[in-house]
Order: sequence, then C-alpha cells, then structure tokens
Amino acid sequence: MRRRLWLCVVFSVLPLAGCTSAVEKPAPPPVAKPVPAAPFKLVAFDSCDRLLKELRAATLRGLTPYGLHNAVPEAANAARDMTGAGDMAAGVAGSPVEAQKYSGTNVHEQGADEPDIVKTDGRRIVTIDAGGTLHVIDAASRRETGRLALGVAGGAQLLLAGDRALVLGYNAKTMERIAPKYQYRTIGAGAVLVDLSGPPTIISRFRGEGRMVDARQTGSVARIVLSSAPKLEFPYAEGNEKTLLERNKQVVNRAKVDAWLPSWEVTTGGSTTEGKVDCGAVSRPDSFTGAAMLTVLTFDLAAPALTDGSPVSVVADGDIVYGTPTSLYIANDQRWRIESFGEKNAPDTEIFKFALPAAGKPTFEASGAVPGRLLNQYSLSEWDGHLRVATTDLAERSSAVRVFAQRGGKLDEVGKIEGLGKGERIYSVRFIGDRGYVVTFRQTDPLYSLDLSNPARPAVTGELKITGYSAHLQPVGENLLVGVGQEASAQGVREGLLISLFDVTDPADPRRLAQHVVADTSSEAEFDPHALLWWPETQLLVVPVSGNTNGAVAVHVRNGTIQPAGNLAGATIRRSLVIGDQLWTLADDGLGVADLSTLDRVGWVSL
Repeated sequence: MRRRLWLCVVFSVLPLAGCTSAVEKPAPPPVAKPVPAAPFKLVAFDSCDRLLKELRAATLRGLTPYGLHNAVPEAANAARDMTGAGDMAAGVAGSPVEAQKYSGTNVHEQGADEPDIVKTDGRRIVTIDAGGTLHVIDAASRRETGRLALGVAGGAQLLLAGDRALVLGYNAKTMERIAPKYQYRTIGAGAVLVDLSGPPTIISRFRGEGRMVDARQTGSVARIVLSSAPKLEFPYAEGNEKTLLERNKQVVNRAKVDAWLPSWEVTTGGSTTEGKVDCGAVSRPDSFTGAAMLTVLTFDLAAPALTDGSPVSVVADGDIVYGTPTSLYIANDQRWRIESFGEKNAPDTEIFKFALPAAGKPTFEASGAVPGRLLNQYSLSEWDGHLRVATTDLAERSSAVRVFAQRGGKLDEVGKIEGLGKGERIYSVRFIGDRGYVVTFRQTDPLYSLDLSNPARPAVTGELKITGYSAHLQPVGENLLVGVGQEASAQGVREGLLISLFDVTDPADPRRLAQHVVADTSSEAEFDPHALLWWPETQLLVVPVSGNTNGAVAVHVRNGTIQPAGNLAGATIRRSLVIGDQLWTLADDGLGVADLSTLDRVGWVSL
C-alpha cells in the first residue's frame, strides 16, 4: 500500500489556523543527524541555478526516510478556503464625526503597531470574529454599521490605517484525500485589504504560502512575515529505512527551484496576478537546512490596491518577530531540533535584522546568534544602537541577558549577564531605556533589576523574591511596573490571577507595593499582552479573567495601591478599549459599553 505525505508547516506564533494531527498518525521519524548551526552571514544568491543547487544540498542534509523534520499530516476537517467565501457586505457608512481620545493596542514599541482582533480610531471600532467576518461599529451611535464576510480561516487579526483595514489570516485548501483516515492540505497565509469609507468593501486579496509569523505597522505601511516550506511530495510506503531514504533523495534531486520559492497571488476587482519570489530576492546564512524560507512583505494600506508585497526572502525559519519603526528582527529558536533530532538542547537562536525604510522593501542588515531560547518578543529590545536579548538555556537551567552591537553584517555580542534564576526559566521580560527587568520562576519569583547603561558591562543591581510570578510586565508610570501572572504557594502550585505593583525607583531595591489576587482564575493577558488595557489618564487597568470568575478585573493603580474600580463580571471578555468617556469590552458575541468613571453598563452591541 502506498500513501503520499504532503509537507505542512506547523503553526506556533500567531493564534491563527494551524496544522493538527490526523485521526491516525504515521510512524514518528527516526533521529537524524543534526545540521550544523549557521555561522550567520547573509549571502545573496546570484542565480537560480546556484540557489537550486544549494537548496537541494541543504535539504538532503536534513532528510529522513519519512521526509523533512516538519512533515505533519493534516486533520480531515480543513478550514474554509479563502477563495470559496463570498464577498458579502451589509450596512451603512459610519458618521464622519471627529475622533475622541482613545486607547490603542497594547504594543511592545510605540510607533510599531501589532495586529490584533480589534482596532479603533476613536470614531469606529473594527473587529474580526472567529468565523472570519469583519464588523464595523460606530462609537457615537453604538450600533453596527457594517459587516463583511471575508472567508478567512479562524483566528484572523487586523491592522488599521485611515479608512483601510488589512485583515491577516489563512487560506486553507484541501489538496487530496488519500484514504478514509487520511487527508492532507497546504496552508496559505492571506491578507485582505478592506475599504471602510462606506459599507466595508474588499479592495484586494493577497494569497501566499506557509504560515503567518507576525506583522508590524508604522504609519500606513505594514510588514508581514511569512514562513513557508518546500512543496516536496515524498512517497510513503512499506520498506526498510534505507530504501525509503533513497526514494526521498530522488524526490529532492528531481525537484525544480519552484518547489522552494514561495508563490503569491493578488486579486483586485476581477483581475488576478500571480507569481513567485525571484531568485535574486533570496539570501541565505552560510549554513541552512533548506526546510523553510522566511519572506517579508511590504503593503501600504493607503495604496490603491495590494501588490505582490515586494517580497524579500531568506532561507531560514522564524518564530518571533520584534519591531521598531526603523528595524525588524526575526528570531528562530530551532526548537524543531529538540523535537525531531532528539537533542537535549537546541542550537543557538538565530536572529535576523532588517532595516525598514519609510517606504519600499526592507533590506537585510545583519544576523547573529544567541545561546538559549527566547520567551517572546519582549525578550528583544533595541536601544541606543544595541540589541538586548534575554534567553533561557534549557540544558543549564539558567537564564542570561546579552547585549549585541551591529558590526557590518553581523550582530556581535559586546556584553552579558549570566546565571539568572538557576534551576528556573524566564517567565517575563521588560526592557525600559537603559534598564531591564527579568522574572524567573520555579517555586518563587525572583524579579531581577538590571543596569544596561554600559553595553559592555551590564549588571544585576537588585533582586526581589516573592511567591508566584509575573507573566507580563507593564509600565504604569515612572519607575512603576504592574506584573500580571499567577500567585503560587511556597511549593510553586498556582493559585489564581495575580496583579502586582512594583516600585523600581531604587535599582538596588525593587519593592512590591501592592497585590491583587483573584483565586482560581487565569488571564489571556498572561500570554497575550494585547488583552491588557492600561489607561493612564484615569490610571485604570483592565485584565480579562476566566475560571472561577469570568469577565474582567478592573482596578485603579494609584498612590502605590491597587483598588477595585468596578464590576465587569459576566461574559468572557477578550479585549478592552477606551473611547472618550466610555469603556468598551469585546466578547465573542458582542461589545459591552460602560461609563469610564463608574464602569456601570450603558449599552450593548450584538455581533
């Protein structure tokens, strides 16, 4: 019996549609010989022939009798195909009233917006639901003024600029059903540009390949990061591993360069244009696996329509995106090497830096490597010409912060702090100017205060040990941090949502001024800071909760205290935002409206 295994990318970064296991899984791949870590110098390919030769060679080095390391069968129920959904719009244009003061998405760096499930410009609220329908709500009249079925797979997110929304999601298309228990598909990232000047209307659709890693937006220009795998079809049949491996080698050696080059398709009106990334737009480190390719796209939301995105690609993979208005960093922790090759500790995390011009495509500037694994984008910070990186070494069971300087095309280490949280791992990081804060946890929570003013000699200046941990650190004023995480017993057993207020005025003596615990609950803000709202004008903090209590915790952080601000219990709340004197809360079935000063409900908009 012969079956065919299609290569599918495993999704892990954005909460968008991803690969899941099939009803019956194939035998796990054997341990393969690890591929040497890259020395990290990007080199552009000068021809398609050279690109193909090197891609084939690199792919063969990581090949197993069962295909490449990230070959995964798909579940029988594929997400909806973006090409099959109708572009239906309903509603009327919102009132062109002047925007009020409003809160934006809680982001890492000011000036670098991040995609989320809801956005506002102070006049309207734009949100995308789990079914891929875009909703537009007029804030003044508190009514839905338009909706548009986009047909994107579940978990889509959006960016907003003027009268344009860019919705990011997935195109999932069933490829072939081989047997009753097997079905495989390819997953394609998609972007939809929507006009909001009247009833929401689709302007353009972009269809790409692979998974959506993340995106950043400065002004009206968005940079989208995709990761794609080669389109290689490996035969899967009974036989010894040597025979299977030889068959797979034949597949790689017969493959054309198009198997690796990501393809794209743009539809505007009734016209569709398609193509592939040009060989000359691809760069590579000195060593690479050939199993993945990163592509950075550039879209201007103010342009008349979407283009091919001016793609720039590098033969590498990526998991974490960090951006400023002028730089974009992509990190790859290579965790697949633990999963596929049985390594106890993955090689160094790769970091690629792109320079972002005000308009036009990004350019590769530098690359480097750091020992250990990053927690999330907050583990990275660019400041005063240096990059700070916080990692945990799983083998050594300790953490470190390293400082890098760009020298030519390399990110060179110039300073480091090692030995943080021995026997523990990082749970949260925040860099603020020339200072840094790292939380590690196993049974207690050391909060480390770091002095990074001298890049060559970073140092730990203070440490605070308390029970529980902070999974996110939010600045709430000069020398004040709020930690959102979990309270825990002395043995490290989690007990419920913990909100802590820290005073870090004295770098040698960080102190906790107050705490608020909601027993037997957790918060989406612990792993997605977009869920947290901090409104400085009234010193209001809103954190969604679920578990023993559903809704959101609303507190005022004032004068060194945390005081309850009102009751937001009830429906499961995903996001909160402020428009004028009203607090809006987003749930799966609608938006609640409350008075900002009292938090008394004054309205509801069903979705």
